[in-house]
Amino acid sequence: MNERICVLLTCASDRQWAIPQSCLGEILTLPAMEDIVPGEVNWRGVDIPVIDFGAGGSVPWRDPQSGTGLIAVILGVKGPGYDYWGVALRGRGLAMRDLQDCDCKDKPEAIQEHSLAAFELEGQTYQVPDLPALQCMAIDINTAASA
Repeated sequence: MNERICVLLTCASDRQWAIPQSCLGEILTLPAMEDIVPGEVNWRGVDIPVIDFGAGGSVPWRDPQSGTGLIAVILGVKGPGYDYWGVALRGRGLAMRDLQDCDCKDKPEAIQEHSLAAFELEGQTYQVPDLPALQCMAIDINTAASA
């Protein structure tokens, strides 16, 4: 069986991602006075754009107990756009999993915009995001936050 180490990310109430561990740079924990996702963050001395799929939704970005919010830093591919970009994480569900083929049920009817595939794992539908296309969306910091 082929092992797949993936990171499960919750980007909005209706958008859960599964990305290869090798595509994740870091999870940033940022202080947040309000429930407003920054349009860009400084990661290791580099300003990177942040995409927020949950803006206007019911799941807050800021955790009320800790006063912090999470940003997943995604490693880009060669080509247009930033070398790195971020996505705001909302709600619970951040996890790492060793996914086996038998664990997942393919769900092509559930594929969302900006995704290449969808599958079900333990009753939850996950999207496989089109990371190169999303990287191109993040070219303009001013439009990246409004995805």
